Amino acid sequence: MNTITLIAAASKNNALGKDNDLLWHLPDDFKRFKKLTTGHKIIMGRKTFESFKKPLPKRVHIIITRDKDYQVDFDDCIVVHSIEAALKLVENDTISFIIGGGEIYRQSEKFATRIELTRVHKAFDADTFFPEIDLNDWELIAEEYHPRDTKHQYDFTYLTYERK
Repeated sequence: MNTITLIAAASKNNALGKDNDLLWHLPDDFKRFKKLTTGHKIIMGRKTFESFKKPLPKRVHIIITRDKDYQVDFDDCIVVHSIEAALKLVENDTISFIIGGGEIYRQSEKFATRIELTRVHKAFDADTFFPEIDLNDWELIAEEYHPRDTKHQYDFTYLTYERK
């Protein structure tokens, strides 16, 4: 079975980011993201890819863009022009991750079988949002609360959903 996982950190009003940047700095969430995605293919939109200084190590990056001339000069980066083309590249993998941004999450939600969501317990002003999770389609199977501390300005909860 191929598990397609949406992985994101979103605020309580589903904010993901603003001006192509994150709204918070949560080191433990970054560690969890790295642990879950390392060794797997990660699917993202062009803007998400361009928000990185360089490709993330030990992951194949599948970058979706409508720009037919878009090229990337890094190993382990593949450019495609639709969510369907991206999913074709992971159909034989046991697990792959969709890492954003907002439009890519919206397009791919119907194909996903799992959601790994870090819910930041604060509302933010943003220009990019995670889609609303419809609990008629998704079941919460795991939940782990992380309180605010000296390294984390906000408290947050890791939520794992599986498609019903």
